[in-house]
Amino acid sequence: MQTTEKEDAAPTGVAVGRTSLQPGQLAAAKQRWLVWWHELPPNFRGGLWILASALLFSMMTSLAKFLGGRLDAFQVAFFRALFGFMFVIPFAIRGGLQGLSTKRPFLHLVRGLLGGSAMMCGFYSMIHLPLADATALSFARALFLVVLAAIFLGEQVGMRRTIATLVGFGGVIIMTRPGGAVEFATFVALGGAVLVAFVVIIVKILSRTDNPTTLIFYSSAIAALMAAIPAMLFWQQPTLTELGLLMAMGLVGVSAQTCFIRGYSAGEATALAPLDYTRLIFAALAGYLFFQDVPDIWTISGAAVIAGSTLYITQREARLAARKRGKEARVD
Repeated sequence: MQTTEKEDAAPTGVAVGRTSLQPGQLAAAKQRWLVWWHELPPNFRGGLWILASALLFSMMTSLAKFLGGRLDAFQVAFFRALFGFMFVIPFAIRGGLQGLSTKRPFLHLVRGLLGGSAMMCGFYSMIHLPLADATALSFARALFLVVLAAIFLGEQVGMRRTIATLVGFGGVIIMTRPGGAVEFATFVALGGAVLVAFVVIIVKILSRTDNPTTLIFYSSAIAALMAAIPAMLFWQQPTLTELGLLMAMGLVGVSAQTCFIRGYSAGEATALAPLDYTRLIFAALAGYLFFQDVPDIWTISGAAVIAGSTLYITQREARLAARKRGKEARVD
């Protein structure tokens, strides 16, 4: 069978239908994509990262809840941190040891200790509460975050953004419907929410000088060391299947954490906080599909309020950024 010179040359590029992209064309396409991406408003780019992290975090918590049916919560948290640390090591090696150098080792230590404590609180609540309830309780951090961002980051919090955040938190209250006896896991979830709010502020500060790989490397190492002792005390030998799922959970967790860090590196904490509420929707879906937790009218109503506030924040940020670009263009 005869072939044309163009067809014979196809292996040197990437075939797309009847055409092929040569390495130079791939580089140009990548460059155009990067230019388009960086021309997006910072809060919009940060919002996309946060939405990706919300989906990945929901996948991770679903795996954790499934594994927590037999393994202890501390053990699940330990493997999450351990495999997360193992997955980030190749990226750290590729960047060289100089890429792990930091001028703020103490702040990394504090961030790691707070993050490790928050992670163990989160896994405990996810395993002992319905996914939607545990996720909803974790969003109590939004109120702490607004205050902490204003104090430590000097961010300007406008009235509309504040109201949208409060409305989103109102949706959390609707979903939780507190009443009657409060479970111990509920207090653990709220304690974790406070810790996460501090972690977000520290991540925002560290991301000004350190790259995401550095942040994840130190936080994973410290969290693994923290969780090792309680994990040994409540040890259950995992099966091969459970080890595979624990490894997958670690990979998904690292990916979610990377998206989370990139999001808050790109945008303002108070602008991005409402977007993370989409985790509630993902958690409710996962609870229904995998754990037979049927959302009731209160859960659906709360999710609708949260989704509405998230959509409003996203659209408003895009409109404001468009107006700003328009004014700059007129000045030029």
